[in-house]
Amino acid sequence: MPLLVTDYSWTQTDSTVYINVPIKGAQVAKVDIVSTDEYLKVHYPPYLFEAFLCEPVDDVRSTAKVGNGVAVISLPKRTNKMWEHLMITPNDKGKKMDIRRRALLKHQEKLSSEPRAKAEKKHTEKKFALQTIMKLEKEERDSIQKMKDNEREKTEAELTAWQLKETQKAEEKAKVKLKRQRDNQSRLEAMTTTEENGCLDGGKIKDHRCNSEAKDKNKQVDLPAPRVVGNIQVTFTPRVFPTALRESRVQEEEEWLKKQAKSRRAVNADVEELKDLKEEERNPGWLKDKGNKCFATGDYLGGVNAYSLAIKLNRKLPALYSNRAACHLKLRNLHKALEDSSQALDLMTPHVAANAAARARAHVRRGSAFCQLELYAEGLQDYQAALKIDPCNEALHADTQRIKDIIEGHCSQP
Repeated sequence: MPLLVTDYSWTQTDSTVYINVPIKGAQVAKVDIVSTDEYLKVHYPPYLFEAFLCEPVDDVRSTAKVGNGVAVISLPKRTNKMWEHLMITPNDKGKKMDIRRRALLKHQEKLSSEPRAKAEKKHTEKKFALQTIMKLEKEERDSIQKMKDNEREKTEAELTAWQLKETQKAEEKAKVKLKRQRDNQSRLEAMTTTEENGCLDGGKIKDHRCNSEAKDKNKQVDLPAPRVVGNIQVTFTPRVFPTALRESRVQEEEEWLKKQAKSRRAVNADVEELKDLKEEERNPGWLKDKGNKCFATGDYLGGVNAYSLAIKLNRKLPALYSNRAACHLKLRNLHKALEDSSQALDLMTPHVAANAAARARAHVRRGSAFCQLELYAEGLQDYQAALKIDPCNEALHADTQRIKDIIEGHCSQP
C-alpha cells in the first residue's frame, strides 16, 4: 500500500499551473511521472502523489524537473483562466478509477508510438542521404557526358572547316594547273602557225621560230613542278584546365599538377604485407578501378578493402579517400566516412578548377555523414561549401534547404 503525499504545493498563472512535490531524498532515476490532460501521477516508492485535475491541460507541452529533493511539474492550461481548485472535489472513486484508467492507457499508447516514430524518422533520413548521393553521382555522369559531347562537336566542326579549306586549296591548285596547261597549248599552237608561215616567208621567220622555241624552253625549265595534293594532319595540345588562360590562376594550377604528378609517383611498395601481391595488385590505379567496380556492383566492403590497399601503397591520392568515404556511407560507418572525406579535402589543395568537382563531392559526402549522425549544423556547412563550388546545382540547393528546415524544426521543439 503506497503512502499518499499530502505536503505538496501549487501555484498558477493565467496560462500555466506549477506543482511542487517533495520526493523525500529519492533517487532521480526511480521517480516515475505520468501526465495526461486530466491526470498527474508522481510515484517514488513507497510514496505516491496523484492529482485528478479540475480543468484539462496541454500534456504535449507539459514538462517536469526533478532535483534537490523536489519534483517541479509545469502544466500549460488549455484555457487561459485562473482555477479555483487544483483537483476535482467529488470523492467518487469510480470516476477517479475511470480517469486513472484512461490516463494509463493514453500513456502506454504514447510510449509504444515513440520507438515507431523514431524508426520512421531514421528511415526517412537514411533514404534522403541515399537519394542525395544518387543525385550527385547522376549529375556527375551527366556533366562528364555533356563535356564529352561538346568536345566532340567542337572537334567535328573544326575538322569540317579544315577539310573545306583544304578542298578549296586543292581546287585553286587544279585551276592554276589547268590554266598553265592551256597556256602551254596556246604557245604550241602559235609555234606551229609560225613554222608554217616560215616555210613560205623564208629564213627570217625560221630564225624567229628558233629563238621563240629557245625562250619557251628556258621558261619551261624555270617553272616549278606541280604540287602534290595531300592531307595535312593537324593536332592540338589541349589545356589541362577547362578555364581560359586569361581567367586561370597559373601558379596554383601548376602547383596542383606538380602535386598530382608527385602523388602518382609516391608508391610505397616496401610494406611487408604487400610483398606477396601480384604485380598489378601493387598498382594503386588498378586497385582504384577495382574498388570502383565493387562499388558499382554493390560490394561496398570489397570496395573498402581495395581502396585501403591502394592507400597503403600511396597515401597522397585524394580520390582513394573520397571513394572509400562513399563506401563507408553505404556501410553506415559514419565516423570513418567523416575521416576519409576530411582527409580527401586536405589533400585537394590548392583549390583549382581541376579539383572543383572532386571537392564538391567530398563536401557532400562529409555533410551526409554529419546529417546521418544528426549533426545537422555541421552537415549544413559542408552542403553550403559544395554550393559555393557549384552554385548552379539545383539538387544541392534543394537538399541544403531541406537540412535548414530540419534544423528549424528541431529548434522549434520544446
